[in-house]
Amino acid sequence: MSRRETIEHRRSVRGYAYIGTAAFLWGISATLGRGAFTGRWFAGGRALRPIDPLVLSQCRTGFAFLVFLPIFLAKRGWRGVRLPARDFGRMLLLGIFGVAASNYAYYLAIQRTNVATAIIVQYTAPVWVLIYMVARRLQRATLPRVAAVALALTGTALVTGLFGSGGLRLDAIGIAAALCAAFSFAFYNIGGHSMLARYDHWMVLLYTTLTASLFWIVIDPPWKIVAAHYSGEQWLFLFGFSMISVLAAFAFYFAGLRHLEPTRAIIASCLEPVFSIVLAAIALGEVLRGLQGLGIVLVLGAIVVVQIPDRKTHEPAMVVEPVD
Repeated sequence: MSRRETIEHRRSVRGYAYIGTAAFLWGISATLGRGAFTGRWFAGGRALRPIDPLVLSQCRTGFAFLVFLPIFLAKRGWRGVRLPARDFGRMLLLGIFGVAASNYAYYLAIQRTNVATAIIVQYTAPVWVLIYMVARRLQRATLPRVAAVALALTGTALVTGLFGSGGLRLDAIGIAAALCAAFSFAFYNIGGHSMLARYDHWMVLLYTTLTASLFWIVIDPPWKIVAAHYSGEQWLFLFGFSMISVLAAFAFYFAGLRHLEPTRAIIASCLEPVFSIVLAAIALGEVLRGLQGLGIVLVLGAIVVVQIPDRKTHEPAMVVEPVD
């Protein structure tokens, strides 16, 4: 192995480690949400009063920004926050139509359908991204890439129980929301590529959470949330959920995207539902069925298959991963 191949291999391993950690944290957040709303982790078996998808999406980015801003300023100062007006406009679009839209649409899809339906429709994003990459001639539709995407989609469908008793729930609004989530995070990742090429992942994290938070403040002013009279347990859950699913997870996620090309990154993202199902089985006692085990094998197989593309072909990297 040449020195260049060794460096590329190390970058690839580092990228998978970062994105795998982010997927694990998202899996934890999914398990936390499931446990909290069933009341299993609260005294007396009390379940939390349902939280509106809009509030959940808003608090995720809002708390993350409020915690991260002073940390960022302490390290770089106000001068390090400055951004040209043109790039701020791009960050604004990224925060609104990427982060905010994908988060809300995903939770709305779960509310109107079920987790399996929302995830499997959202995870059609690798297909749209691959089509975009091929149409723009940024990548080639090689057999290993197409096969890896197919394996990942099939594995995700099996992991989420699509073919079980839960199955697919066809609610028009729910399906539309799930498709919106798929397109939104695809847009977020494609648009985020140019930002990551100009700024480090800390700057992108700061401005995407900022712009998404500003958008939600306009749509749903803070006093409306206060008027909902959420309990202390609910606020504690929302804060912890934000720290795990946004601040910590995205810190690892953006770091990983600097080392992986698009197809590999999107395939690695399919580890999220795998971790979610496995953690739910361990922490909440949910049964891991045979088809789900097969789905996990297919997802892991997709990550292996996607390594086959010609390593001598140097194609521009693009950021691809769901937000949820």
